[in-house]
Order: sequence, then C-alpha cells, then structure tokens
Amino acid sequence: MQLTMDEAVEIGKVLSNEHRMNILKILSTGPHNVNELSEKLGIPFSTTAVNVKKLEDVNLIITELVPGRGTQKVNSKNYDRIVIDLVTDQADKEKNVITIDMPIGEYVDCHAEPSCGIVGELDYIGIQDDPRSFYEPGRKDAQLLYFRHGFVEYRYPNRIPYGEKATEIEFSAEICSEAPYHKLDWPSDITLWANDVEIGTWTSPADFGGQRGFNTPEWWNTNFTQFGLLKHWKVNHSGSFLDGVQISDVTVNDLNLSDKPFVSLRIGVKKDAFNAGGINLFGPNFGNYAQGIIMNLRYSK
Repeated sequence: MQLTMDEAVEIGKVLSNEHRMNILKILSTGPHNVNELSEKLGIPFSTTAVNVKKLEDVNLIITELVPGRGTQKVNSKNYDRIVIDLVTDQADKEKNVITIDMPIGEYVDCHAEPSCGIVGELDYIGIQDDPRSFYEPGRKDAQLLYFRHGFVEYRYPNRIPYGEKATEIEFSAEICSEAPYHKLDWPSDITLWANDVEIGTWTSPADFGGQRGFNTPEWWNTNFTQFGLLKHWKVNHSGSFLDGVQISDVTVNDLNLSDKPFVSLRIGVKKDAFNAGGINLFGPNFGNYAQGIIMNLRYSK
C-alpha cells in the first residue's frame, strides 16, 4: 500500500499499539479468527475484537465470513508492505506548471547493449539480450527496461504558453544499476541530458533485488531486479540539482526550452563511464513507485 502523508498519519495512529502490531504479525502466518487471535495474544476476546476493528477501519486487514461450525469471521492481512510518500504533489496545486508522466516505453530513440531487455506487466517484450527488441511495437507497454551501455531518449510536448518563459524543469524516475540477476554492491554512473545539454551524473549504488518490489508482478523472479530509487533532477536559474544537491552549473536558460516544439530527455550510461554498471528504468507496474518518468515544467511571464 502506498500512502499520502495524511493517510500515513491515520495508519500511524492505528499501528502505535503493541496488540495491533502483534495481530498483524500473527496474520502474516495465515488467516485467524478473533478467538484464535485472542488465545495467541493472551488477551480477552473483547479487547482483541476492538483492535481487529481498528485495523479493519484503515484497511490493513480484511474480514470474511467462512463456513465452519456455523459461519465464522476470519481475518486476513491485506498488505505486506506500506510505502509512505513524503513528497507532496505540489504540481496539482500550482497554476503555472505543466506535468506529464511519460511511459518508459515511449522513447523516440535508443541505443542498448547487452545485458539488455524490455519487460511488460505479463511477460518479456521481444527477446532478452537482443537490442533489436527495443524497436518492437510492443515496447510502448514496457514496465521495465534495462541495458548495460546506451541510452533512451524521450520527447515531451512543449506546452509553455506563447509569451511565457520556463523558470524550472524537473524530472523524476525510479532507476538503479543493472547487474546479472541483482547485486547490492554494483555502482553505475547514470547520466541525464535535457535538450541535448548534459545535466549531470548520478552514481547508483546497486541493482536492488531479493525482496519483491511493491508493484513488481508475482511472475517476476525475486532473484532479478525488483526496484530502484526514486530520483529527482531539477534545473532552474540557480543551476542543476539532484535530490536538492547541486550537481552542475547548467541553468534553465541553457536548455533553450522555448526553441523547440518538444522537450527532450535522454538518460543513459556512457560508454566510457568509470562505473559502467548499466541501468534499470521502472514503469508504474514494476518497482516501488507507481509512475513513469514525470516532468514538471514551471513557467511565468
């Protein structure tokens, strides 16, 4: 379950109780009715029922009627993981901002070298480790793409109103390194370009796996890449920033955002990168974050 900050407050109130945490631990082993929970917890039935109801109210557990000795209520855990999004979506509240969530398969140009591949929600797209697969029509349905060297390039429509000027552009994407299967010590230098201008390079520490990503489908083996890190690049009049830390002196004026009918974004691993550890790029149905590559473009007179 992925939560907003407001939802997290309510969940936090419910979980700030030892009995409720223990109920969730017990339900992790399988469904139980209230009598069984009461016995395992060593607390009265009435106390158990009250705590079960509070967990139900915030949708952390579900209760079903199951035939047995008469009909009985059986409780089950509803989620394995809770993710709290600490970044509020200010774009919805701003007037002069253009927000576009680009599907990861909608690239207009690419170069991919093995190990490489494209994965949809239900199966591979094309043939694994064959760069030709990156040109399959089905690539538009990609939920995960990966390669050792190369790039993918996207073009966002330029919707800045005539007479206005860009003041800031921001991109966010879930990414990580690309190792065989997965590897927690596998650095990779991943570079971002906007309108053919190099913004900066981030060194991903790892290719994350071994534990299923929040949105990763069940058929995808946990030995493979499971999730990445959500990174935020921002370019304004002060320079270029990654997660709030300045990474270069490139400003929004250097990108000439008013000169083209589109805004281009290229992300990749250079052939001569010091840490040539590849890249995994996640769509909304893989990894931990339900998004593609989001652009927020702010403007003013």
